[in-house]
Amino acid sequence: MYETDEEHETLQALLDTSLPRASDHLRSIIKPGERTLTARQLTSVLTGMCTLSAATVTAKGAPRISAVDGHFLHGRWIFSTSGTAVKVRHLRARPGVSVAHIRGDDLGVFVHGTVEFIEPDQADWKPIDDHLTAHYDSSPTTWEDDIVYLRVVPNWMVAYAFDPAKVVGGVADTP
Repeated sequence: MYETDEEHETLQALLDTSLPRASDHLRSIIKPGERTLTARQLTSVLTGMCTLSAATVTAKGAPRISAVDGHFLHGRWIFSTSGTAVKVRHLRARPGVSVAHIRGDDLGVFVHGTVEFIEPDQADWKPIDDHLTAHYDSSPTTWEDDIVYLRVVPNWMVAYAFDPAKVVGGVADTP
């Protein structure tokens, strides 16, 4: 839970504008106010490492999916991987990405957007590296020579919870 009030507001606006743009079928399952989470609730649930399914596309338009360790920081998914990974080659050429984090029938967070490569000379590199180092007890950059950090910049996000009270354990909607 690193989010500022402004980041919560931005995330809430994204959640509020995304679900109305979903299909009729999806809206029949993810009912606003009944099976959704607020931004504050979502950030209280997405702590630590969350396994993500990350979808990219090949040069010929074929879909590819893989798993990554996702960390929800400042209202956005962050992940690291080898710079030699096929998904990195796809994302460098075509930065569009979809990610999903699913916990059984209880929680589903679905995101479409673009990926941003976080470079060591960027101001937010160190806080991201510090977070990942604290989580893994070593910096991912020590695991091999070509580790990249990526951030998903969302343009659509929905958060489904069959029973929000069960998922959030009473986390309030307001600051």
